[in-house]
Amino acid sequence: MVSHSELREIFRSADAVCFDVDSTVIREEGIDELAKFCGVGDAVSEMTRRAMGGAVTFKVALTERLALIQPSREQVQKLLSDHPPHLTPGIRELVSCLQQRNVQVFLISGGFRSIVEHVASKLNIPATNVFANRLKFYFNGEYAGFDESQPTTESGGKGKVIALLKERFHFKKIVMIGDGTTDMEACPPADIFIGFGGNVIRQQVKENAQWYITDFGELLQELEQ
Repeated sequence: MVSHSELREIFRSADAVCFDVDSTVIREEGIDELAKFCGVGDAVSEMTRRAMGGAVTFKVALTERLALIQPSREQVQKLLSDHPPHLTPGIRELVSCLQQRNVQVFLISGGFRSIVEHVASKLNIPATNVFANRLKFYFNGEYAGFDESQPTTESGGKGKVIALLKERFHFKKIVMIGDGTTDMEACPPADIFIGFGGNVIRQQVKENAQWYITDFGELLQELEQ
């Protein structure tokens, strides 16, 4: 069992920090917002709850929800222009502080790349540091499925991405921060996991995370000591 002071030391000396996006970096669940926008909000948020609780595999839940939403390219673009996602308080300052320390910041999400890239641009995170699911569209803009080759479509996908980052960039210490069980399961290969409950508290994560926060200000303070 790693002590709390050791966890803090790993966080302060990490060379890469990975954030989940939905309910962590942003206040909303992207897929639920898209569903609401497309008129199937209630049915899809129930499916999201089941997926979060681990009742079905992530890929099955994603396939079922998207089959119900059937989002067109135009709807996704309109969602971003009319209802852009809201950044969680403190995330902008935390990411900026990490970047000033030359720490690589990544966004790893089971959500959609078009939405996550929009969030990344607000935080000055390059698109190359974004790992998320790609929606596919027919030439006329209608929904055509999603790219099933992305590791983030699978349960355990976030851990696969972190293993890939370690291999590719030879990072010595990677931190994963997120609200859900899929984030917690990415450690290992992440060196530490920090549970985040500032937008929604998932009991399983709160009870099992070695370090649990509800405010990004706590991590900012760690870096500024």
